[in-house]
Amino acid sequence: MLFSSLALLLLFWQWQPMGGVIWDIENLIVRSAIYGLFGFGWLTVLASTFLIDHFDLFGLRQVYLYLQAREYTPIEFKTPGPYKIVRHPLYLGFLLAFWSAPTMTVAHLLFALATTGYIIIAIQFEERDLIRRHRDEYRQYRKRVPMILPWRFGKSREPAATVEQNAETAL
Repeated sequence: MLFSSLALLLLFWQWQPMGGVIWDIENLIVRSAIYGLFGFGWLTVLASTFLIDHFDLFGLRQVYLYLQAREYTPIEFKTPGPYKIVRHPLYLGFLLAFWSAPTMTVAHLLFALATTGYIIIAIQFEERDLIRRHRDEYRQYRKRVPMILPWRFGKSREPAATVEQNAETAL
């Protein structure tokens, strides 16, 4: 979390304006629908953090327990609400918020592409850690629930073997 925040601070500090508009939707109904997706994305991000334990996710629970001189116990694996539909609703919310732009500039497109790449890479590390921590329970969850998009293409796919192998070698 610290390195992600530092990377974002660097990005904000070094950001240079870039000209150019990729698209600009003028139809009021479509524009409003896109803003609706934008809002839904941020609402999904916020709701997802509280469903899995907002305070643990941001390290606040760990600090509180440390100040109370109590040992940290990891939260149990659970799949409330949107976690039954996609494995990473938090990331889906970010993607909706970043890509739902009625006016897409070159700078916004670059940001959306970079954060999408970051999210795809982050998921690989997160899933490796989740397999290592929750073992078969998470493996079964991966078989049942799609990663980002709430539907599967074609037949039910098996999860990527690479993440499984990385999790096994990390043990």
